Amino acid sequence: MTQKVKSVLILGGTTEATALIKSLSNNRQVKIILSLAGATKTPILPEHIMVRIGGFGGIEGLSQWLIQHAIDILIDATHPFAAQITHNAWQAAQKTKTAFLRINRPAWQACESDCWHPVANMAQAAQALGENPLRVFLTIGRKDIFPFKECPIRHEYWIRSVDRPPEVLLPVNAKTIQARGPFDEASEIQFLQTHHIDRLVTKNSGGQATIAKLIAARKLGIPVVMVQRPETESMPMVQTWLEAFEWLFKH
Repeated sequence: MTQKVKSVLILGGTTEATALIKSLSNNRQVKIILSLAGATKTPILPEHIMVRIGGFGGIEGLSQWLIQHAIDILIDATHPFAAQITHNAWQAAQKTKTAFLRINRPAWQACESDCWHPVANMAQAAQALGENPLRVFLTIGRKDIFPFKECPIRHEYWIRSVDRPPEVLLPVNAKTIQARGPFDEASEIQFLQTHHIDRLVTKNSGGQATIAKLIAARKLGIPVVMVQRPETESMPMVQTWLEAFEWLFKH
């Protein structure tokens, strides 16, 4: 008896999604569809995989899409800070009775020699820089920098993101760097030293692709303003793409 091919929708844009898709690329038991939000202008797309780009229209839109495309399994491998997408995916999966799994990579943990200042959001991160002008390295993506423009203290910023942020969001004293990880420790140390960086501001994204900046900051004694992750509601969840791979063939 021929085994049914499972239709799997993967909400991607992360290294975990890329690794999972690569591991499934030659597997005839599954039909993979990758969905990207469209936040990155020039995403790296896998070969021989159907890709859709853009939103679904909330919970209702995603629910209809799952039904129309006869999706058997929905895997949410989006960024740890994509809280709204994750919420919508989980609700749509329950509504349509679609098998669901969230890949949620572990958060970074501070070492004894780290100097981290945890904050809940970007407004608090801007405030945490204090009242004296600093040289600040922002690695928070391009959409969340407006609170730093509104900050009354004239800090000097180096902003690194895959795509250049819109001009309307940029602080006055801002220099932009377009780059895509992974980054290595030596180049991160060189960058921080060359520009005499006083503070690093980042999200607690976890993973290995961008952890080098934290190691560099630790070695140079640079304080880190660490934006904490949004809380995640209870749902089926694993920490790695390999666990997701194993789970997939049990459903």
